[in-house]
Formats: sequence, C-alpha cells, structure tokens
Amino acid sequence: MTWVGRLLFLIVFLSIGTCLPARAQVLPLVVIANSKGAPAEMKMAQLKAVMRGERLRWPDGSKVVIALMKSSTPIGVNTGQKIYNMSANELNKYWLALVFQGKADAPNFFNSEAELEEFIAQTTGAIGVVNQPPTGGKTILIDGRKSL
Repeated sequence: MTWVGRLLFLIVFLSIGTCLPARAQVLPLVVIANSKGAPAEMKMAQLKAVMRGERLRWPDGSKVVIALMKSSTPIGVNTGQKIYNMSANELNKYWLALVFQGKADAPNFFNSEAELEEFIAQTTGAIGVVNQPPTGGKTILIDGRKSL
C-alpha cells in the first residue's frame, strides 16, 4: 500500500472512530423529579420499573413523564448502563418497541441538563436523570443515596 493509501486509510479509520458512541464516563447520576408526583425516596427496583415504562402513574395518580438525556451524550450512555442495563442502541430499540405497541409514551429526550431540568420543573409527574442535583429542584433518594 502506498503512503497515500495508508493516509486515506488512517483518515477513514479516525473519522469512523469519531462517529462511534462515546463510552460511558464514570459519572454520578442524580434522579430528579417535579415537586408533584414522584415520592421523595424510591428503591432501585421501583426506579427501574418507572424508567422502563412499567409503572405509568405515581401514588397520587399523576401520570409519569420520563425525561432523559439523549443516548449520544455521556449522561445518556451512563443512564442506559446503570438504570436500564442496556447500550444506547438497545435503549432506543426498547422504547421504540414500547411506543409502537402502545404500552407507554416515549420519553422526552434532551441535549442539555439545563433543558431537562427546566422541563421537569414545569411538568407535573416528570422524572429524569442528571449529573448534578439542581439548585432548588427535587432530588429523589434511591436506596437512601443522593446519587447512583
């Protein structure tokens, strides 16, 4: 292979690598919720049931509204692994199947934590996952801990 061929190969290889999903960084995850709906504390099994669309209503009767970071973000990848035990691609397929079957509403996906936090603050019954506890927002304790 000539040096031009090697250079082209290297450029293609490097560009493919940048298109691959990012590996999850070891980031703490904090579960937040709207002040109406979600309880102040949950077990991990309860959180998973809510986040998987298996539990559609909160104890007060309000509808569960899921807010997630896009699976292309480090927080989205980390959420998929820690809460869903799925890769980003598996998580997207999971939700497509649920929505297609009419079993649950699709989560609301966000590019930034600020957008996600604002959505949760304004949406009754909303729950989501971020990196840092919001100032003035409701943080849900999971198994007695502030972060996962």
